[in-house]
Amino acid sequence: MTLTLEDRARGALVGAAVGDALGGPVEGWTPDQIVERHGGRVHGIVGPWYEDWRTARPIAPYHKGDGHVTDDTLMTHALVRVYEAVRDHLDAYAVAEHLVPDLMTNPRWIPELEAEALPLQRIFLAEKWIVTRLHYAHADPREAGNGNIVNCGAAMYMAPVGIANAGNPAGAYAEALDIAGAHQSSYGREAAGVFAAAVAAACVPGATAASVVDTALSLARDGTREAIAAVREVAAGHRDFESALAPLRAAVTPYDSVGPDYRNPSLGARRPSRLHAIEELPVALGMLLVADGRYETAVLGAVNYGRDCDSIATMAGAIAGALGGEAVVPAAWAKQVAEASRLDLHAPAEALAAVAREIFALDRSRRRSHEAAFTALADPR
Repeated sequence: MTLTLEDRARGALVGAAVGDALGGPVEGWTPDQIVERHGGRVHGIVGPWYEDWRTARPIAPYHKGDGHVTDDTLMTHALVRVYEAVRDHLDAYAVAEHLVPDLMTNPRWIPELEAEALPLQRIFLAEKWIVTRLHYAHADPREAGNGNIVNCGAAMYMAPVGIANAGNPAGAYAEALDIAGAHQSSYGREAAGVFAAAVAAACVPGATAASVVDTALSLARDGTREAIAAVREVAAGHRDFESALAPLRAAVTPYDSVGPDYRNPSLGARRPSRLHAIEELPVALGMLLVADGRYETAVLGAVNYGRDCDSIATMAGAIAGALGGEAVVPAAWAKQVAEASRLDLHAPAEALAAVAREIFALDRSRRRSHEAAFTALADPR
């Protein structure tokens, strides 16, 4: 069956949200701790790590689990709303002019808080930074990400950029780098570009997990490229996520600045560097390869990896969903996540696909104008 743009958009965004919700309750823990807490590997939607989630540390006051999405999905949907408003390619100024006001002024249902609140009240410090820098400090949007925590904060919500540039990974990479300049620097910004490119590459007819990773490697720079290459080499020797958990962690460790204790990072953690990479994107790509693109295997591998596994599963879910379309995302999971989170998981995908078609038409018109002008310049006869 030939997949349409709409199929792939739904696969990517629904797949990302489901991965996010599955990973949320085990975020921050190790694979061994996950087994101890749940009596084995996680194979679906589970409840919160602590039953007394309102007061338990270090999670409180977030109700992670039971199908609740996290800030990864909240930010992804917020970026879709920016595309709906602009209806063209985005840049760093779009973050300042549209995304920041949306986070600050529009109360929404926040699943983890079980309350209506401003998204600003849920997002993490690395995302609050863009509000501080762009709204209060009036920084140049193209440079506002300088000085922020270097983590996966910008990368985690870049799937819409891949759909807006479906089939054009280089375009997705460039656009995501521009957008992410308002949020991140260094390898955090680089990961945003490569993740968007991977989603765009997954939309190419006939794409495979291997072709997506090859495309990511062709665009990635510095430590990000080296980390993906190391993970690709290790992933080639595994066909199930269980055996791949420890080897993938070992492969990415030299490039990860956080260190072995996820909740107590080293002094050098999350600082700019050309040698490092965020952990989440290479591991997501590694799980995609281990799974040979299969959605459930890739996402469950990401979830059971632990550490920042909601973001890893968000990325793996978006890419695998774009590869296979919505049909590869288990309908029961998607239904439970939508109901528990009180979100329409399909509306953002439909809206984004419509905008992507408009962007392509604009690009084609602009290209024809460029061709006509260049032809007149090159051959004025």
